[in-house]
Amino acid sequence: MTERIRTRFLVIGSGVAGLHTAWRASAHGSVTVLTKRTLFDSATAYAQGGIAAALGAGDSPDLHREDTLAAGAALCDREAVQVLVEEGPARVRELQAAGARFDLDPDGDFKLGREAAHSRHRIVHARGDQTGAEVARALVAKVRESAAIDVRETARVLDLLLVDEGDGVQVAGVRASLSGRAVEIVADATVLATGGCGQIFRYTTNPQVATGDGFAMAHRAGARLADMEFVQFHPTALDTPENPLALVSEAVRGEGAILLNARGQRFMPARHRLAELAPRDVVAREIFREQQAHGRVFLDATKLGAGFAARFPGIFALCRARGIDPSSEPIPVTPAAHYMMGGVVTDLAGRSSLPRLYAVGEVARTGVHGANRLASNSLLEGLVFAERVARDLNQTPEDLPVPAPDPWDVPPLADRGAAQVAADEIRQLMWDHASISRTAAGLRRCLAALQRVGDRLPPGATEERNLHTTALLVTEAALLRKESRGGHFRSDFPRTRRKWQGRHITW
Repeated sequence: MTERIRTRFLVIGSGVAGLHTAWRASAHGSVTVLTKRTLFDSATAYAQGGIAAALGAGDSPDLHREDTLAAGAALCDREAVQVLVEEGPARVRELQAAGARFDLDPDGDFKLGREAAHSRHRIVHARGDQTGAEVARALVAKVRESAAIDVRETARVLDLLLVDEGDGVQVAGVRASLSGRAVEIVADATVLATGGCGQIFRYTTNPQVATGDGFAMAHRAGARLADMEFVQFHPTALDTPENPLALVSEAVRGEGAILLNARGQRFMPARHRLAELAPRDVVAREIFREQQAHGRVFLDATKLGAGFAARFPGIFALCRARGIDPSSEPIPVTPAAHYMMGGVVTDLAGRSSLPRLYAVGEVARTGVHGANRLASNSLLEGLVFAERVARDLNQTPEDLPVPAPDPWDVPPLADRGAAQVAADEIRQLMWDHASISRTAAGLRRCLAALQRVGDRLPPGATEERNLHTTALLVTEAALLRKESRGGHFRSDFPRTRRKWQGRHITW
């Protein structure tokens, strides 16, 4: 018989959204947390920039809302944005009260930074550029101290468990591999907090666990997805031969660093009125163009001198470990896949289109990001909507019709080498044809090649199958949207088109 675990709530993922949901939901019942590696393996732990919230003098939720809507390029859900900016300050203060050690000024107030496309200083930091790691540390501590939370690390979720009692399909948990054992986790409510899909691209800042599992599983189960064409490429990842690439935070440009091409020329002032502080999609695209025209691009922060190490200790250590001294020489940078704006469509309580299935964090499409996420709104979204999910979970009835036992085995991976080759091919195809600059011809070539790769995937390549499914969703959506908007740029349709304003591509 297949092993079964019964829990009130199931949370898949251990980033800010998953950890916060688990912690707050544990007040209402038992919670099982599944994570692919360890509790600390998530994009949250990599986040440098901080958390955006209207906490400073002269700032307000209204100003934060307007900045968010402007970045979102007329595709944000205004009601969702209002929730984000109004509830955000309280969530940050609660996290501080829960033990997160944020950077404070001598008066004990938050020391606020500024990032691209923000009209005010409103970015909360921890240890300069290690905000995500501090957020993860604080939330992991809360999760570990709760007797109601059962954490299962190195858990590979294979698919959502569905049940149909005549009233339509409901999600009843998941099928998973726990240390190679076939296990069904049956839950009254299941929360996808699986993060993003940066690993579908050759160059990314996302951890290796970000293979698009949540998007693929939700799609196979029939949940509604939207806006999958809107992938944000961070302009300044450290240009080294690694996977993932180390991030050079937007905050470095916020402190005055400038971009130089291979000839030593500054190019952003001629491209956008905000220069290096233009929206991310603009900066990423201009760096990409300079790379194609002249070669490598560099971020020059030498004006900070010795102060660089004090303001950005994590980035300084990353650079020094690679033989670069940011205080005295420019940093080589490149755009890299960083964040998915689309995903599983949810309402303001995090509920998906499938009963008993929630989505929160990067895997969710709440509508707050539109076509282009405003810097440092991601950790904020995780906190705000995780709190809403946790509160709503308690309303989930306990009359779940448990599916009949159906014995199954974890499929063994038939050929690990073939699976790795397929994954690498998917990443290169997506970078070449579906990344920063897209065309119909390139996207069609990409789709045809992806189909061939899919046909060659060996049995048991479950993670690679998710990678493939998510890559197809992104490419198909990018082909359908015949305009440029936010993170989606079509060089054959380089302008934003009014007919596409407010329109979403959904599955």
